Amino acid sequence: MFDKWKELSLVKKIIIGLVVGILLAIIAPEKLQPIELFGTLFVGALKAVAPILVFFLVISAVAQHKPGQKTNMKSVVSLYLIGTLSAGIVSVVASFLFKVKITLVEGVQSISPPSGVSEVLKKLLLNLVDNPINALGNANYIGILVWALLLGIALKHAPDSTKIMVSNFSDALSQIVKWVIGLAPFGIAGLVFTSISTSGLSSLLQYGRLLALLLGAMGFMALVINPLIAFVMIKENPYPLVFKCLRQSGITAFFTRSSAANIPVNMELCEELNLDKDMYSVSIPLGATINMAGAAITISILTLAAVNTLGIRVDFGTAVILSVLSAVSACGASGVAGGSLLLIPLACSLFGIPNDVAMQVVGVGFIIGVIQDSAETGLNSSTDVLFTAVAEFAKWKREGRKININPIKAK
Repeated sequence: MFDKWKELSLVKKIIIGLVVGILLAIIAPEKLQPIELFGTLFVGALKAVAPILVFFLVISAVAQHKPGQKTNMKSVVSLYLIGTLSAGIVSVVASFLFKVKITLVEGVQSISPPSGVSEVLKKLLLNLVDNPINALGNANYIGILVWALLLGIALKHAPDSTKIMVSNFSDALSQIVKWVIGLAPFGIAGLVFTSISTSGLSSLLQYGRLLALLLGAMGFMALVINPLIAFVMIKENPYPLVFKCLRQSGITAFFTRSSAANIPVNMELCEELNLDKDMYSVSIPLGATINMAGAAITISILTLAAVNTLGIRVDFGTAVILSVLSAVSACGASGVAGGSLLLIPLACSLFGIPNDVAMQVVGVGFIIGVIQDSAETGLNSSTDVLFTAVAEFAKWKREGRKININPIKAK
């Protein structure tokens, strides 16, 4: 049985863990409480190693970048921003076409959301100059990126032995993350067990329409908008590449629920696609921080669900502002404690919704978070690879090189 288990793919193992967690939560939720510990340990391990992984990956990539070597980072960053803004627009349009109302819940008033866009931007700027040890300890990825970039630039003229040491550290940390992800089936079983034994399946079914709208918008981004952006760039059928990214990156990210922890998976996929390592070693960690299409969708849809519930009319101008606001806020989500959900009160303030009501919407977000956050992470992380590959493939097209998403052997 152990040999057969080893032969299974990670996705199949995770599905088995998911099913086992659901069955155990339904059969004996009270007698099997220790199973919750698997989920807690799994999430704790991912949170512990992800920040330092990003730190060393970026330092190594920047330090080893040779002067005069051209990369497509401008194209990749532009695609990240276009994708996030498109997600904001898609979610607003979807909310207008399929109006959803929610049952507001009590709780989570103790959490302090940002009061306005200026506060989000101020916090973002302060995170840029955060103490590096503090940034690593608090998983402040904006601060981690800045310090890693500065250290990488400072180490450009360091001896090769120093650069090799930093590279070895990043490789070792990537391997540790792979080991942790290898334990995902047990962690997923624990997480699902905790969610269902605590809230029950009915808690998810109650918000079925809201979840359907969120997942529909994210699916539309993944299967329509992102392929359209890719087609405009590479002028070829984008779906083989889109499905490859979703299958090899999106599914893993869906279950681990961490874009940062999924970085080694994305790096391995980029290597398989024969992409430029100098580019993807920077663009993938950067994407885990600012490429937040899923977060933009979450912010917009939950905000407009509250608007519909309260019977507030929304004009075209306000809808456009919400699209832009959700995109900008989403890019700064990693610098705000609680991620995308805590930016909902900021969007709600556009419509004059009181903070206590807005925080009830956040409570709804936490209830459906077991599915919403997974889908959001899957979309975000798979798009990191997609846009990195698209930028590289567009360059290949200009140079007359052939695009092949299934190379016989990676470089």
